[in-house]
Amino acid sequence: MARYEFRIPRLYVDAPLTPGGVISLDPGQANYLFNVLRLKPGDGVLAFNGREGEWRANLDRAGKRAAALHIGEQARKQTPPCDLHYLFAPLKHARLDYMVQKAVELGVSRLAPVLTRHAQVARVNLNRIRANAIEAAEQCGILTLPEIAEPLALSRAIDVLSPNRVLIFCDEDAETAGPLAALSTLRSGGPMPLAVLIGPEGGFAEDERAQLLRRPNVVRLSLGPRILRADTAAVAALALVQSVLGDWR
Repeated sequence: MARYEFRIPRLYVDAPLTPGGVISLDPGQANYLFNVLRLKPGDGVLAFNGREGEWRANLDRAGKRAAALHIGEQARKQTPPCDLHYLFAPLKHARLDYMVQKAVELGVSRLAPVLTRHAQVARVNLNRIRANAIEAAEQCGILTLPEIAEPLALSRAIDVLSPNRVLIFCDEDAETAGPLAALSTLRSGGPMPLAVLIGPEGGFAEDERAQLLRRPNVVRLSLGPRILRADTAAVAALALVQSVLGDWR
């Protein structure tokens, strides 16, 4: 895979990318490129749409507050994402923003809010989640945006998971044991579909925990002797899973 070019700004566009194509940008994107990044007409931008890889483009003005990209050659081909779903109890705005950004940076392919008994937040702004996912992808050289699912009650979210997808849920009441050792028992010859679940800071209710443990292909994971906040637990758990079972190997 071609190396990611850190010095060239990246922009997500929801349009086909073809050599010689011209893509009109919305006013927010134009303002970001011209006024925040201080780019000038003719400057280079890397464009991606989550489907067709990353393409070199040149910036142009298309009016007082509008801009366009002139598409050149492909810089990187599209790569398949890691088959890693991230299920999470929603958090308040700033911490949810952070958690979504870090989950995208860590390679999740699906973000799925789940509603649990002891959750602090019952409503989820999916547009805000998507905006944070796009920002993380733009800044970190990521080519694929994760799918963003509608919020589901925990019981329903478990039911709709494929039975062959390994569900790893972090539980402060799990036996304290090495998480690396617990995950290593799942190693196989090739990649496997994975899901990581982080519950609310109030913990899982007993009936929720029981339902999780009845599911096939489930692993109950301790993250050590300290209680972690949910956004910290997300980073820790996803890093562990990626290093033992995912695409960090």
